[in-house]
Amino acid sequence: MEQYIARRFRGAQGGLSLDTEALRRYDDVIDLSIGDTDFITDSRIIDAACRDARAGYTHYGDPKGDPELIEAIRGAWREDFGQDVSPEEVLITASSCMGMSQVMLGLLNPGDEVIVFGPYFAVYRQQIELPGGVCVEVETRAEDGFQPKEQALRAAVTPRTRALILNTPCNPTGASYSRETLHMIARIAQEYDLLAVADEIYTRYVYDGEFIPLRTLPGMRERTVTLNSFSKNFMMTGWRVGYVIAHPKLIRVFQYVNNAMTYTAPSISQRAALRALSLRDEMEKAYIAHYKERVFYMADQLEKIPWITLFRPQGTFYLFPGIEKTGLTDTAFCALLLEKAHLMVSPGSAFGKAGQGHFRIAATVPLEKLREAADRMERLNICIDDV
Repeated sequence: MEQYIARRFRGAQGGLSLDTEALRRYDDVIDLSIGDTDFITDSRIIDAACRDARAGYTHYGDPKGDPELIEAIRGAWREDFGQDVSPEEVLITASSCMGMSQVMLGLLNPGDEVIVFGPYFAVYRQQIELPGGVCVEVETRAEDGFQPKEQALRAAVTPRTRALILNTPCNPTGASYSRETLHMIARIAQEYDLLAVADEIYTRYVYDGEFIPLRTLPGMRERTVTLNSFSKNFMMTGWRVGYVIAHPKLIRVFQYVNNAMTYTAPSISQRAALRALSLRDEMEKAYIAHYKERVFYMADQLEKIPWITLFRPQGTFYLFPGIEKTGLTDTAFCALLLEKAHLMVSPGSAFGKAGQGHFRIAATVPLEKLREAADRMERLNICIDDV
């Protein structure tokens, strides 16, 4: 069957996925691998969606998005970030993952290069390669707080560079880009006439500093494509709804692609998102505060383990410890952690070359489970010595 597969996808791997076999093999596994919020969506959001479903919101909606939701996004953006957004600059998508795929399909010609800052969200490479683009990794390092360096970014730009993707706060590292870093990226994007694709789905998960949308910086409104989602900020991963903010000419192209893929985001999910926006400050206090507590607790515990190095996360619900002292590769370490401690985590190499020698923890289990996970990791010391 190989001859029927597009050449660019031959040999393609599955990427990040849930290891269901491991869950069957060990009945006491603690799963810290998948970034799915463990809280059920707030009942007020569910109830509002149910009421609207019974009222008739079970049909195709406006392909560009529910007009009420678009207006609510515009209002929230103005209130939160002080910038006006026109209705023509917004497209509702069936998740930000779908949105990113549609953005790449709308922007890239075969052979066009897109710069990503590694470690990067693993799916970026697939989304760039979908239309025949080339993923170019600029590595960042824990000792620099995983902040991109200007010299490295400049060295990666070629005549084929079309865009760059930035994700802050960052999955998997938990780094939150400083104002200085964002201004540096903006300056280079303007100097080389690049589009900046800003994946900003963890806007409410900033624990150190402030969240600054890239498109609010001088000169960046028209050259920034902003992606956001209701999945993480509102505990709505299964509802699959997000949005893109960009120049109207770009939005028209993204909508063209969207029409071919999904036509419209789920109408019921959009009504849920409408209610969620009205609760955004309450949601942060009620839910995201728990993730901050978990992340900082886990960071404190990991710093006590001598064979782990750690950059303390500034946002998200991820930690990205280094395991170079063990002498193991990240894949071998994760396999050992599963076999000896029954802990499922993600190997750092899944997030690009810069992720090698690390592993990702998603703090998406209750605090008592994290305590048990930390205890199991500490007890693994003996096993590491025996390798």
